[in-house]
Amino acid sequence: MNTEYNPNLHRYAVFTACCTFLLLIAGALVTSNDAGLSIPDWPLAYGSLTPPMVGGIRYEFTHRVIATCIGLLTIGLAAWLWKAEKRSWMRWLGLAALGGVIAQGILGGMTVLMFQPPQVSAAHATLAQLFFSTVVAIAVFTSSWWSGKLPALEDPRTPAVRSLVVWTLIAVFLQLILGAAFRHKGFGIIPHLIGAVIVTILIFMTAGALKRRFSNVPPLRNCAKLLHMMIGIQLLLGGGAYWSRLYAAQFPQPIAIMVTLTVVHTVTGALVLAATLVTTLISFRQVAGPKAAGESSRITEQVAQ
Repeated sequence: MNTEYNPNLHRYAVFTACCTFLLLIAGALVTSNDAGLSIPDWPLAYGSLTPPMVGGIRYEFTHRVIATCIGLLTIGLAAWLWKAEKRSWMRWLGLAALGGVIAQGILGGMTVLMFQPPQVSAAHATLAQLFFSTVVAIAVFTSSWWSGKLPALEDPRTPAVRSLVVWTLIAVFLQLILGAAFRHKGFGIIPHLIGAVIVTILIFMTAGALKRRFSNVPPLRNCAKLLHMMIGIQLLLGGGAYWSRLYAAQFPQPIAIMVTLTVVHTVTGALVLAATLVTTLISFRQVAGPKAAGESSRITEQVAQ
């Protein structure tokens, strides 16, 4: 891969991804504090740019301010990619990120103006995860590691690592959709629990395959460790968040323990998605596909003959 590494662009992409994570935290605080309708109008707040920062207004208004900043950062990222990137697909990925943040703002406004219908609220939360994943991917694609020359590793075993990581990524994303639907009262917790079991199995299968087959490849070995760690933390947080909801049911307002555990569980889910996405990208970058592996084997046989 002969892509020229641009350190400043990469740092900017990483900074945008980190700020987007802060936006996810702000959004989770809004939902967990039942503050989504604390400001009844949009895009203004009580007809003003500076509403009184009391009660749930401070959560919702802070969320809007951070979202505006992310929108400006994304405009800069898309423009920079379009100007500096030689890879056409990267330029279009930057535009896709920009389109995502615009759509996210529209969905956020619809959530307020339509009084938080579960479908729109869940779509807003889901698109937030997609946007975060897009920016994380851009940060990976602009890194010096991605731009360098790496050996193509063969993976003759079944199931192939490339297949495992893709299915795991899809399962994690669907699980986040189920979690968003549960938080926004779209349906009960049972689908989310079933999804947690499926995701846990797939992550352990993927991490185990990476550890056994590529223990001598640091990026893949580190991805396996990261996946094991993240799923363990997330399962503990999930149990704690559900217990806190049951405990908080006796109180008229959200209590601190419930808000804290729910927010941390929600944003850790985004980190699990990011870790799975990075693992998928690294696996596709370093592990040869079946066709490439077959061609390599035929070349080796011809040389031997």
